[in-house]
Parts: sequence; structure tokens; C-alpha cells
Amino acid sequence: MSDIYHECGVAAVYHLPGQGRSPLCPDQGPEETSRLIPRMLLDIQNRGQLAAGITSYHPRRSQLIDTHKDVGTVNEVFRLAHQTDYEKLMREYSGPAAIGHVRYATCGPDDRSYAQPFERHHLQKHKWFSFAFNGQLANYQELRDKLLSDGDHHLARETDTEIFMHELSRELSGDRRPTLLEMIRNVNARLDGAYTLALLNASGDMLVARDPLGIKPLCWAKEGPLFAAASESVALLNLGFKPENIRSLEPGGAITITDGRFSVGRFVESSRSAHCFFEWVYFANVASTLDDRSVYLSRTALGEELARLELESGDVSLTDAVVVPVPDTSKAAADAMAFRLGIPSREGLIRNRYSGRTFIESGQGRRRKAQTKYTPLREVLEGRRIFLVEDSIVRSTTMKVLLNRIREYGGAKEIHVRVACPPIVAPCFYGIDMSTVDELFAPKFLQGRELTLEIQAEMAEALEADSLRYLPIDSIARAIRFREDQLCRACITGAYPTPHGQQLYQIALKNAGNGAARTYERQLAETTG
Repeated sequence: MSDIYHECGVAAVYHLPGQGRSPLCPDQGPEETSRLIPRMLLDIQNRGQLAAGITSYHPRRSQLIDTHKDVGTVNEVFRLAHQTDYEKLMREYSGPAAIGHVRYATCGPDDRSYAQPFERHHLQKHKWFSFAFNGQLANYQELRDKLLSDGDHHLARETDTEIFMHELSRELSGDRRPTLLEMIRNVNARLDGAYTLALLNASGDMLVARDPLGIKPLCWAKEGPLFAAASESVALLNLGFKPENIRSLEPGGAITITDGRFSVGRFVESSRSAHCFFEWVYFANVASTLDDRSVYLSRTALGEELARLELESGDVSLTDAVVVPVPDTSKAAADAMAFRLGIPSREGLIRNRYSGRTFIESGQGRRRKAQTKYTPLREVLEGRRIFLVEDSIVRSTTMKVLLNRIREYGGAKEIHVRVACPPIVAPCFYGIDMSTVDELFAPKFLQGRELTLEIQAEMAEALEADSLRYLPIDSIARAIRFREDQLCRACITGAYPTPHGQQLYQIALKNAGNGAARTYERQLAETTG
């Protein structure tokens, strides 16, 4: 599934003072710790390909914290293919502490000013900070209106990241000197939504925090003097941290480094979690482990669920059948399904890794991108009965193109689409770019009804597939090994874990069929118009 995207990922590193060199970086001094950020961002590039950036801290630099960011991939922004340019950047932004960010946006245009980290300058060091933010605030409109109501505040961008910056700044205003834990606790009390945060100030203090529901993932590790955190565990594993030392930050948890002292604690007690199930289904790197659940094993379990349903129905012959994954996130599920069915799993679609991502375009542009993104292998597909395994179907643009190409260029005899996820029936207001009901494929057919074989047959006809099967909702919790009430499943159930998320869904339902504006934009129009 390649026609939706996540908006960002965060990373942080800190070489704690007075403890010598880290054995993980034997060739680098503590002041070169910031060099680890581009490596980490490469491992979470799947979370955002629009922009990337770094803020580093160096106590002997006139710019105590300094930020480099731009539109582009990690390779482009950090000039990784140009050794001289890269080395110059790393020297300029060297330091014992740094935070980093990769971005794709759910709101705001595609220009450098929206790239993160966001840096706020101030004469006082504890008020001069930079932060990287992953998530989305469902009560953005309420916070925006409150900020602008007194006439003393100005917002330069239409993004909740700037709202977050103002909320952090408010806690530092006047003579206030809250601890980092107190600051995030006070800010959180005004927020409704999902976030992970990495903050660095000009005193060299760092804060890493995760929202009280744990909607967005955040992993961390510490070995000797080196601390690191990232949206996914794979970024820490590839730095050399031992797997047993990599853990997920608890919902409502925070890590602070103040005056060189490291501490793990909670800024708020959390009675429940609402982890985004889509991390395990699609977004996260298959090599990651999030909240003690392996992404690979979760996707394998989803494939086994698909196989179980296939064996129970028995309505498609397995003679001359082959399972084909849609690259790359569907492969684990496809392999597991094929193994249980006793038929081959083959890479009948080859992904062109240099074609760009289809979500960058819209409408006809997305279709053209999809046509060049996958090449069908006729040697695998011709004359075969294909079980095409996809992790999810959101807008269906890519799926329609794929089915056409598999028939026309691959010569497949039959194509049976199997989706390792239930139908997406509701928008996301916590950081996935699907904000309206109209843009979704499934609601047009379901219209509030339960999923039936007849409805799936109608969907298959619309896609021009021979058949279509989704997983039932209860299979998700089983595969990921969380209870249903520990997951955010709003996009497949319409039940949101926060009040403002539920309110936005009602706006989305009300405006279904009235145009393609994002629900945020609808809310703004209804409030100000």
C-alpha cells in the first residue's frame, strides 16, 4: 500500500559528560556524537521523505545550538553522496548532543520553513531551544484560536508543530524556571492528540517524551555514556546497541538530561494505551520491535490469519496458484500465507526504488507514478492464479493500476486480492495523511454496514479483481498480541481514543460528499467562516 504516508520520525543522541568515550563510537570523540544523527535518520527514512534536519549542541560554539534542515531525503539534505560537503556539515554541526527529524506532512506546504527541527532563539539559554515533533494534535483548532485571541501572538505557519512550539515557550515565559518534566507535564494538560518529542536547549539539556496514550512509537537505549532515542528500534540496533538494552518509552514517559544527569520517569500517569496498530501493519521498518512486539512477527501472524480464512472458505482453487506480495511491506504476510497454504510465494512485482513515492502526487500524477513504480514479472505471473497480498487499501489508486498491469503485462489468469488489514473506514487525526471520508475506498461500499462477502464482491468488481478478502477487525489485536483496548483502531472502527478525535470524525462524516478539503480545513472554515 503506497498511497498514504506517515508524517515524520524523530531521533536524539547524547554523549554524557565525564564518562570517557563510548565503545559504540571508538573512532569518534564525544564532540562528534552528532554524526550519528544522519545514520539514524536513514533507518527511519520510511517515516518521511519530504524533509530532514538536525540540531546540535556545542558548549564552545557561538551558536550553542544550531540547526541544519532542508527539503529532501536524508541523503540529499546531509549530502551523503558528496564526502567533502558531508564532512563540512558534520564539522559545522558537531557536538556531544543532537536531535534529528524526517518529515512528510499532514498539513503545511512542502517548503523548508516547515522542515524540522524547529528552533526558537532567545537570549536566555534555557529559553533557547529546538525540538523535533512526530504526531498530530487533534485539538489544533482550539489551541490556535486561543493563541490568537489575545492579539499578542502570531502564527507564521498552519501547522500544529508551531502550536507546540508556542505552548512550550509559554511554560518558559517570564521568570518561570520549570524542570523539563514539569514543562512537558503542563503542556500535555492542554493537548489532545498524538506525539513524540525530542527537545534540546542551549544549556545542553535534553527532553525526550511520548504522549500518555503511546499512540506514536518511541524507543531508547543507553550503554555507558551514550544515550540514543528514535521512533523505531532499528535505528538504535544499527548503531550497535545490544537488543536487550533497547526498550520502548512508556506512554506518558519522559527521559531528561539536565546538567549532564540522566533520568527516566513519567510526566503523567497513564491508565491505558492506544498504540497505533498501523505501525505494525505498514509504517514501521520490518526490522523494528515496538513496545516489545516484533513488526516482522506481527506481519507474519497477519499472513497466517489470511491463510486461515482462505482455508475456511475454500472458494478459490490452489491449483496453479502463487502468492505475490505488493513490495515491500506485504512480504512477511505473503510468505506466511503461502507457507500455510502450501503454495509458492514469489516476487512477481519488482519495485523500482528510484521512481519516487506515489503519495507525492495526486490524481493522474499518482496514477502515472504507480505505473512506473512496479514492474510485473511475466515469468512468474503468466497463466497463474495470483493471490495478490497487500497490507491495506486506503484510496485504491495504486491497487487499480497494479491489477491492470498484472493482467496486461504479467498475463495472470486470475487475480485474487487479499488484504492483511480490515477495511479503512474512517480518517486519522493522529498523524496519518487520510483526513476525509471521501478519499477512502471502503466507506463508499460499506455505508455503515458490516463487511459481508457480497460487499467484498462489489469491491472486487470495482477494482477489476476476481475476488477480494479483508481480515476481520479482531485479527489485528491477535496478530500484534495487544488487547483491543490497548490499540488505536479508529481508522477501522470509527472509535477514537481522544475526545477531539471523535469530534473531528463527526465533522468528517457531516462533510462526506461535499468536497476533498481536509477535515482540519473544514473545521477552520466552519469556525471562522
